[in-house]
Amino acid sequence: MTPAKRLFDIVVALLLAGGLAPVILLIGLAILTTDGRPIFFVSERMRTPDRAFALLKFRTMKQVTNDPGVTGGDKSWRITRTGHFLRRTRLDELPQIWNVLTGDMSLVGPRPPLRQYVELFPDVYRDVLRSRPGVTGLASIVYARHEEWLLSRCRTVEETDQIYTTACIRRKARLDMIYQANRSLCLDVLLMLKTVFRGLPIRGGR
Repeated sequence: MTPAKRLFDIVVALLLAGGLAPVILLIGLAILTTDGRPIFFVSERMRTPDRAFALLKFRTMKQVTNDPGVTGGDKSWRITRTGHFLRRTRLDELPQIWNVLTGDMSLVGPRPPLRQYVELFPDVYRDVLRSRPGVTGLASIVYARHEEWLLSRCRTVEETDQIYTTACIRRKARLDMIYQANRSLCLDVLLMLKTVFRGLPIRGGR
């Protein structure tokens, strides 16, 4: 990451944190009063092929002891009342502003993957994770809706994992590599605007 991109991330993240603070507070209170604790969902993600970090989201699902892999139709029964709204509007991703400020994520880049997929596809993520993971990115804008549609049809953990590993990972990686080859602050601004104004998913990998 260049110093200019890091400075851009910090300035924009601070502006977003200040401007969206009332929204973040209201969402936290809504989760607390309707669904209880915890307010946040913490997920281990990979910043590099061998370095993990704790990604933050607002909690949108009922907790279970074992929760492997990405989210597909097999987990839809766990989505809370508040969670349906947060996931539809992508407001559950707002806490990742903190991940940007701490330097674990950028505003724009490949979505941070789960460890199990990095270990399963080391050749893919060796290249993809040369860019710092992002809150949104080219793959999020181009492919995430199709990915969500594919995974929503799955009814078991095994089916979800199969579809994700065979139909999503390498396709998203190709888009991430296109971004990596052409990245610039201007492209980052363009992708952020497309994310906001088209209301596209800012997720992938879970």
